[in-house]
Amino acid sequence: MPGIALVTGANKGIGLEVVRQLATRGWRVFLTGRSLASVRKAASPLGASVTPVPLDITSKISIEAAFHVASQTVSHLDVLINNAGILDHDEGSIFELHPQRLRRMFETNTIGALLVSQTFLPMIRQSESGRIINVSSGAAQLSDMGTWAPAYSISKTALNGVTAQFAAALADSKIAVNSVCPGWVKTDMGGREAPLSVEQGADTIVWLATEAPQSMTGLFIRDRKPILW
Repeated sequence: MPGIALVTGANKGIGLEVVRQLATRGWRVFLTGRSLASVRKAASPLGASVTPVPLDITSKISIEAAFHVASQTVSHLDVLINNAGILDHDEGSIFELHPQRLRRMFETNTIGALLVSQTFLPMIRQSESGRIINVSSGAAQLSDMGTWAPAYSISKTALNGVTAQFAAALADSKIAVNSVCPGWVKTDMGGREAPLSVEQGADTIVWLATEAPQSMTGLFIRDRKPILW
């Protein structure tokens, strides 16, 4: 049954493809991104069921403004997809990692998702089957941690911690909370050499939003299957 979703960082890449697939299934979707112009451009070909909303997840004021728009438009939110994230391709090694770079990654990749989840939780609680989906990365796995992009990797590991905390805190509710590794996808972030299309990268996210068992919560998922944290 179609529902209502909000997707952050959805003006391009995996986020835009998730919106497109949900809209195709008849969902009402709030497509968000940092600038009004970018979200309007992205939403324009997707039909009336997609509403563009400016949302900078590093700004509490912007998050609250987006919440006001959504809460004045619909009575509840079935799915929140925290997709927005950043990556610096020239990070170097952990030996040269500057604290300011790590703070910047945390502000968007970890704290941003935390604040959006906290703010929109009242709307998700009104759903009969609410879901929070955090888009993480295989680079976040402590079980297989390498040396690539240390600030990004650490911030996504922390995002998985946010996921686990929300899942535990909401264990007695009807809200499922999971992290997703979309794989290495051809986007501005992933680059042209990535083996997966945006359609493939969006698959597990859309599956979690629409078809996965509601009892599936507190997990890190890739290709529709749980993987090690």
